[in-house]
Order: sequence, then C-alpha cells, then structure tokens
Amino acid sequence: MYIFTNRLKLIALSLVFLGALGWGYSYVNSKKSLEEIKVMLAEEDSHHGEAVIATEHSSDNHAESTDHASMDSHSAEHGTEDAHADEHAEHVMHQTHNRPYAALYVAAFFFMMISLGTLAFYAVQYAAQAGWSVVLHRVMEAITAYLLPGSLIVLAIALYAGDHLFIWMDPEVVAHDALIQGKTSWLNKTGFLIRGLIFIGGWSAYRYLSRRYSIAQDSADDAKNFKRNFRLSAGFLVFYLYTESMMSWDWIMSVDPHWFSTLFGWYVFASMFVSGITVIALLTLYLKTKGHLELVNDSHLHDLAKFMFGISIFWTYLWFSQFMLIWYSNIPEEVTYFVTRLADYKLPFLGMVALNFLFPMLLLMNSDYKRVPWFIVMTGIVILFGHYIDVFNMIMPATVGDRWGIGLPEISAVLLFLGLFLFIVQLALSKAPLLAKGNPFVKESEYYHY
Repeated sequence: MYIFTNRLKLIALSLVFLGALGWGYSYVNSKKSLEEIKVMLAEEDSHHGEAVIATEHSSDNHAESTDHASMDSHSAEHGTEDAHADEHAEHVMHQTHNRPYAALYVAAFFFMMISLGTLAFYAVQYAAQAGWSVVLHRVMEAITAYLLPGSLIVLAIALYAGDHLFIWMDPEVVAHDALIQGKTSWLNKTGFLIRGLIFIGGWSAYRYLSRRYSIAQDSADDAKNFKRNFRLSAGFLVFYLYTESMMSWDWIMSVDPHWFSTLFGWYVFASMFVSGITVIALLTLYLKTKGHLELVNDSHLHDLAKFMFGISIFWTYLWFSQFMLIWYSNIPEEVTYFVTRLADYKLPFLGMVALNFLFPMLLLMNSDYKRVPWFIVMTGIVILFGHYIDVFNMIMPATVGDRWGIGLPEISAVLLFLGLFLFIVQLALSKAPLLAKGNPFVKESEYYHY
C-alpha cells in the first residue's frame, strides 16, 4: 500500500499555495489603466528607438475583436496618428488584462488533459483485454482521479473568464460579427455549459464505475467484475471519441471562432494521449524508486516508452497534415491561424515541434534506450514541456496576441495545478493496493518478458 506522507502533502499544498499567490499577484498587477498602458508603450518605444505600430492580423486576437464596432467608427472619424496610438494602447490593455486568465486556463487544461488521456489509455487496455499492463492499472486509476475536479475547474475558468478567453461570449462582438452570429446555435453559454457537464459526467461516471469494479475484482471469486469493466470500457471509448472532439471544439478551438480544422479533435487527442502515457511512465518509475510496483520490469517500461515514441510520431503526423494542407491551400480564413503563430510565436510554435518530435525520436528510437529509466524520465520531461507549449500555442495568440511570455502568470499557474494534481493523485494511490491482484491477466503481466 502506498503511503501518502505528511511531507508529500506539505510539498503538494505548498505548490498550490505558491502558485495561487503568484497568480493572484500577476492578476492584480495586470489590471493596468489605459494611461498606464500608454506610459508603458512610450517606455517600450524609447527602448527600441521607434514607435510601436499596431498590426491588424486577419485572425484578430480577443482584444481587437471585443472593440470591433467602436474601432471601425473611431478610425473613420479620427485618422490621425494619435487616434491609432490610442487604439493600439486599448488593444494592449485588453491583452494585458487577458493574460492571467489565459495562463490559468492553459495550465488547468494541460493537467486535465493528462488525466483524460490516461483514462482513454486505461479504457483501451480493458477493451483490448491487454495482459501486459495489469500491474500498471492502479497507477492509471490514480492519475484519472484528477479528472473530475480538474475538468470542473477548466469549465469554471472558461465560464468565469468569459470574453477574456472566448470572444463569442461578448454580446457586443456577436452583434457586429456575421460569422459568429452564424454559429450562435452552438457557441452560446447555455450550450457550452450543458455540453461541458455531459462530457464531464460521462468521463467521471466511467472512471468511478471502472475503479469500483477493479477494486471489487480483487476479492471476487469469479471474473464478473472484469467482464463488466470490459463491456463498460468498450462502450466508453465510443462515447470518448465523440465527446473528446466536441470538447476540443468548445474548450480550445472556439477561442478562435473564425477558424476551424476538421483534424483538430484528433490533434488534441494525440497530445493528451501521449501526455497521459508519459505521466504513467514517470509515476511508475517514481513508485519503483520508493520500493513499490515490484512486478514492474524493464519490459513494461519498454512498452510505455514505445507508446511514448509511437504517439509522438502520430502527433507529428497530425500536426504536419493540418499545417501543410492549410498552408498549401492558402485559404485566407484558414491560413490566418498559422500566419499569426509564425509572426508572433515563432519560437514556441517551431520549438514545440522539436520538443514533441525530434527529442522522442532521437532518444527513444533505439529499443535498448526504452528500457533505461533515466532516458525515459528525460524524454518524458521534454514531452510534457513540449505539450504544455502546444496548449500554450492554441490559447495565447487568440487572447493575448503578441503580449505573450513565460513569466509569473504562467509559472505560478503551472505550480498551482501541479500541486493540486500531485495531491489528488497521491491521495488516490494511498486508497487501494497498488496491484490489481484479482484481474484474470495479472499472472501474464507479472511474467511479462520479451
């Protein structure tokens, strides 16, 4: 039985406290007035030796969109440099106000998607009746314990932040945007909330029932609970494939309501799937160092690393397919998504490709390296950082424009949710034996070698 010590609780709660404190400070500090923004821009101009000129992109960020109607009339009446400077200062003010919300949302979604990706991988193991992974089931169950609170937090942040993240939640914007008006039957707060609760309810119901059947199987004389889990997992995967795509449209893609991609649901799936598998591997190695999971051997680690490598290649395939097809077709309303990111986010946009593709390929291509713990840990850390940057690239351009950075709002938000994630996962680990001894395939997993 894993013991969740007071020392570990203190570490996790300290991360939560420090993260909340840092994010709160950044939130208060972001509430700059228009005059303060003008002073800040003047200082930037003096540092760079030239005026900062506002650039309008076809994929306007949230700050630009929220003032769509007023800006048009303002520009028509006042075509002077001062008017443009005021306009730009107002854009920057909105971007600055949006940044703490966006940083919090990126971190919240990142840790939620780790848990959801793990749940999908867990369901696949049951539906496929995989024998090799039985000794890892309790690790997966612990990681998925974060899903219910984590997903509720994501939904709560989205609704509370409102038009700071989702411009279609601003009635003023919708009133002057014909394209968004055409999507209001889907993009409305009531539908957003109802769909979100359906997603969370279905995911959490499966996790609760599957965990209950798994633990009940430990003391059962037959395989009844295992068979229930098998049928439940097969049905859940159908539900998951639909709801994961719709969730990605609602919770991520709709921050850019003028843009869409038919590959987007699969793209987000690949990101969460490889992130979940990576955390399974890292947590397994941590427990091994603490003297737990004695039945886990290098063949289990090899298979986890193989999935990390394989899904990283799958993610790259989807990333390239989405990017190449949209870029080659050069349709303005589609290509603007990538124009914005290459103009203002070149380092994180191209950097994440190196982190999520080149590093896993170079470090895990060799079969022997997949059995070396420190190789897995090093690659896992790079993969997780790379997919955090991936989520960052999905959210930030539409909300903060070129006013992005990795600073106090982002770091403190990650610390907050990292602490909460570690607390919940370790608490779940301590609630049940680490070996699913009643699973019919436990012996196959115990003697798994190749």
